[in-house]
Parts: sequence; C-alpha cells; structure tokens
Amino acid sequence: MTRYRIAVKPGSTKGPLVEVGADGVLTVFVRERAVDGAANTGVIRVLAAHFGVPRSRVAIVRGHASRIKVVEVDEPVD
Repeated sequence: MTRYRIAVKPGSTKGPLVEVGADGVLTVFVRERAVDGAANTGVIRVLAAHFGVPRSRVAIVRGHASRIKVVEVDEPVD
C-alpha cells in the first residue's frame, strides 16, 4: 500500500481532476460538495480512476473532515 497526502477542492467546476504539485502533494478537484461525506466519496472515485484500481483499494486514512487528507492506495504489483 502506498500513502499519499492530498489536498481536496470540493465543489469545483474544474473536476473531476487530479493534479500533482511540485511538492508531491496531489490536488483532487471534485464536483461534489463537502456535505454528508459526498466529497470523500468523490475523492475515492476520482483517485481510483486516476490510479486504475477499484474503489475498494482506495481508503482515506486521515482527515475525513479536512481538505488535507492522507489516503492509502493498494496498487497492483506488476
């Protein structure tokens, strides 16, 4: 499993999109608002598509109620 530090931009018209910053932090733009966990669901969906893994292999480890999160992605080994 690989851990990533991400910054979430909920309610973005730019998303769904993942950008990698110069500092290595992933910025995830999602259309869902931060209401009732909708943005977290969107983050998992977008990251799963970005890494090419099922949504069940992406988990938010820290920062469920924050815009800065730590996520784990269980990437397949080649």
